[in-house]
Amino acid sequence: FHPTVDIQRPDPNSNEASRSFSSRPSEMTIMPGDLLHIDFGITYLRLNTDTQELAYVLKPGETEVPEFLQKAFEVGNRLQDILTENYVTGRTGNEILRAARSQMEKEGIRGSIYTHPLGFYGHSAGPTIGMWDNQGDTPGAGDHKLFPNTGYAIELNAVVYVEEWKKDVRIMLEEGAFFDGEKVTYYNGRQRKILAIPRTSDYLGN
Repeated sequence: FHPTVDIQRPDPNSNEASRSFSSRPSEMTIMPGDLLHIDFGITYLRLNTDTQELAYVLKPGETEVPEFLQKAFEVGNRLQDILTENYVTGRTGNEILRAARSQMEKEGIRGSIYTHPLGFYGHSAGPTIGMWDNQGDTPGAGDHKLFPNTGYAIELNAVVYVEEWKKDVRIMLEEGAFFDGEKVTYYNGRQRKILAIPRTSDYLGN
């Protein structure tokens, strides 16, 4: 499907981090200093899902993403790790969610997990691990067990207070991954750094 883009910025009147996923992002003009969340549908290895990544629009004079935003982004990566560390063969989706949420609360991470099986048609058969509007058990879909050699869209968000902006920032991520019965491997890696717009080209210069 076509991409959607939403914008987070230090403007106190912009509250994108608290917007419900059931509502459309507000119409805003992308400006330097904005943190962009992109959600787009792709087909990779014949598997179909949406993918979510983050980018930052460099301000004049900036050459890299501000460190405070990158540190917030790393909380999202940590939440991915917490979730996938709880992938154990035979556990139900609800059990995985409970274990992951228990660990994230111990680490003081705020956020939500809403991960689903990935297949040839988008959402596929298998255990639902949380819903964006329900962080408790999901009767039925969440009761399915985890099996080896299955694919998942690791979809979640972490909410991080950014002192420099005096507000919360929501790190929303979704990446396709494979569970082999022992560990989770991302099909084509996962985003580890916020993308810079424009991308810096270290090999060019005057």
